[in-house]
Amino acid sequence: MPTCYCSSHCNSSNLFYYSFNIELITITIINNHDTLVPSMLNYSECTDTSSACNITQTFISYNPDSRVICKNTKESNGSLFCDGIVKLDTAMDLCDIRTALDVIFKPQKDLIFDGVVSRVAICYDPSLKPLNQTFTWEPSWSANFSSEGFCMESNFNDYCSNGTIVIPLNGSCNSSTTFQNSTTTPPSFTMSTTTSGTLDAEGLLKLSANASSLNATQVEQILSQLESLLSGPNVSLALANTSVNIINNLLDVPVAVMTPFSKRAIGVVDTVGLKLVVLGTSQSILSQSLALAVKKVNGTNFQETSFSLIETSSVQIRSNPSMETEDIMVQVRSTPLGSVILPASLTQNLTAEQQRLASRVQFNFFQNSTFFQDKNLNRRKLNSGIVGSSVANLSISGLQKEVLITLRNTGPIPAKYVASCVFWDFGLNDGSGGWNSSGCRVLNSSAEETQCACNHLTSFGILLDISKTEIPVDHLNILTYITYIGCGISAVFLSVTLLTYLAFGKLRKDTPSKILIQLCLALLLLNLVFLLDAWLALYPDAVGLCISTAFFLHYFLLASFTWMALEAVHMYLALVKVFNTYIPRFMVKIGLAGWGIPLVVVIIVIAINKDHYGLVTYGKYANGVTDDFCWIKNDIVFYVAVVAYFCLVFLLNFTMFIVVMIQLCRIKQQNPHNVQNRSGWQEMRSVAGLTVLLGLTWGFAFFAWGPVNLPFMYLFAIFNTLQGFFIFVFHCAMKENVRRQWRTYLCCGSLRLAENSEWSRTATQKINKASKKRMFSFRSANSNNSSSSFLNHDSLASDTPIDVGNPMDDRTITAAEEPRSGSDVVLNEINNQYRGQRSY
Repeated sequence: MPTCYCSSHCNSSNLFYYSFNIELITITIINNHDTLVPSMLNYSECTDTSSACNITQTFISYNPDSRVICKNTKESNGSLFCDGIVKLDTAMDLCDIRTALDVIFKPQKDLIFDGVVSRVAICYDPSLKPLNQTFTWEPSWSANFSSEGFCMESNFNDYCSNGTIVIPLNGSCNSSTTFQNSTTTPPSFTMSTTTSGTLDAEGLLKLSANASSLNATQVEQILSQLESLLSGPNVSLALANTSVNIINNLLDVPVAVMTPFSKRAIGVVDTVGLKLVVLGTSQSILSQSLALAVKKVNGTNFQETSFSLIETSSVQIRSNPSMETEDIMVQVRSTPLGSVILPASLTQNLTAEQQRLASRVQFNFFQNSTFFQDKNLNRRKLNSGIVGSSVANLSISGLQKEVLITLRNTGPIPAKYVASCVFWDFGLNDGSGGWNSSGCRVLNSSAEETQCACNHLTSFGILLDISKTEIPVDHLNILTYITYIGCGISAVFLSVTLLTYLAFGKLRKDTPSKILIQLCLALLLLNLVFLLDAWLALYPDAVGLCISTAFFLHYFLLASFTWMALEAVHMYLALVKVFNTYIPRFMVKIGLAGWGIPLVVVIIVIAINKDHYGLVTYGKYANGVTDDFCWIKNDIVFYVAVVAYFCLVFLLNFTMFIVVMIQLCRIKQQNPHNVQNRSGWQEMRSVAGLTVLLGLTWGFAFFAWGPVNLPFMYLFAIFNTLQGFFIFVFHCAMKENVRRQWRTYLCCGSLRLAENSEWSRTATQKINKASKKRMFSFRSANSNNSSSSFLNHDSLASDTPIDVGNPMDDRTITAAEEPRSGSDVVLNEINNQYRGQRSY
């Protein structure tokens, strides 16, 4: 096995290696790239006295020796991507090398140079010529080192194997322009999979180089793959550098194409800053139109910290005015592009846990506004770059001492215009974002710059709820536990309820029981999909899976609402309307309504745009890990297809609840002999069961505002996640006929109830007595021309068929089998209505 030593690179004072990327277009250069590319690097037709020509001639004078390593497979358009390594006798500025390669490769019609140049370290067998050995790229070894810092790291001076190893070093020069012959075919977006995240990112960088020609599909593919590469717990400097340059390229995408993806692009920059591995105290990443800086801080003893971008190639970070300035490529200029000063009191209102999490400060700067398009600007326009800051992704507001922001004006402020300080608020314009001036004011405005003061510091991640009220992290964690535990309990007991009603035929003969079975099924499926949702959201690459999950979650939620409404409608027909309500094939019709109406709604939503469903980030932890969920992404769709739908159901159910309660009171007053054995506890229990059945507890969402937001959030989470459990308690475990079925068929020993028990004989005797009584009463009524109120009710019922769902078939057996009144007042009254209507 060949050996290699990184010390070979470090001990060479006259060998300097650089990498570049090219795409080979024609078959001629693909077959002969080993000889053609090196010969190109030693000759240039540029003979004028321009700066670019002078740089190119200097490059050639440094005796460039090169090696080109290409991928094994071609792209779909026949081209081939290759990595080049060039060795120079003298060190040269990266951007000068890029300029030289631009001049050399631009006339070539056989290849495309993407403008990316990086310094690399070569670890090789010193007994052999480095460029003649087999290359293995090891970007994972790149640990934020310059060439000198790399050689000082002892780990890299150890024994290594697998031939010559190429390690990218810190620092690069990236071009926003790709030189391409106008007659060639654009690069394919099909990229081969590699084992290295950095190499994948380099491929995305190539694809994004010609950003002005990208379409929406291509932008979405680039962002999706980039988000996947950044999904790990940490991001190396090499991957972060490439990611920032990809987003920098996307700033050149036409605004109309880029606007739908702006939030995701900004989120990538945010993620890089939160996950970047910072070996020292600070780190910056700079590109042509985008800058990112991260600094480690102590949240419990926060010191005033400032960030200043002098130019896009110059950053200054200062920890404390009295301390020595910590500079990264500092250049002096009177007016910076943008600067932020964070006061020492920034973290004093945070909890101890939040102060512990506040371990880094992140700054970013966008030189143009491609990602920040506000359709409501009207005659106003942005007159500066965009600077942002966040502390470990914590939301900080109500500061005693304001955050100071300075921005260089991109143009003079006209006399009739007034400068205003704004921040980007993703909650505006239906989630697409917009400029908001709340909490910010102008301190000073001159021809060159504008100084602002803001009393809040916000991050890009926003938890969306109806009230827009932020929930403290500790309460949010508790609510999350309540939600998942409650849904799990409900799923178990809904399953028991369904099995009980399906296993015992006597329990499902009546219409209320049949509707209850449908509601339990909808709620069970809703709970199961909800429990699976967060797990399926861990696979963001499976876009179709997330869309399907959100689709079914929406469907079963609406189906549950609909069956609650149908419960209310049936109770109204049975207890209030009573007469002239015969509806043939009642269960078939409400079944079509219960499952069909929600299906129509979700089909309309997905038919308009399938992207209405997808991955939604509704929270972020301090370490940058996002809390994702597959749900409705568009706010308008959410408020129309969920909130408005539920509002209609809630109003209907609440109205029916009040009407049914009034009717029960009226029945109690008219027939006191029928309810004399009914206790107040039974009535309260029945009202609670009816409240759960109609889903009235979902109305807690309407009260979760302002100072009572948190208490009602807890009530909402507890009652609605446990709705399935409460249905089991009130409509299964507390029903006497259900318990009898359990004792008859499931119990053993002394708890077992025989099918021909004393209860069965008593029930038969009561049926016979009731039949004789009805016959005697009917004859007495005919002979004496008088009747009691109960017989009047019976005689009216005999004139008019009043069935919903054919209770003559559904209820005859069940009603006859009940030996005494149950504990459910509402159900008893429905049964009494049916019996009264059958007594003729």
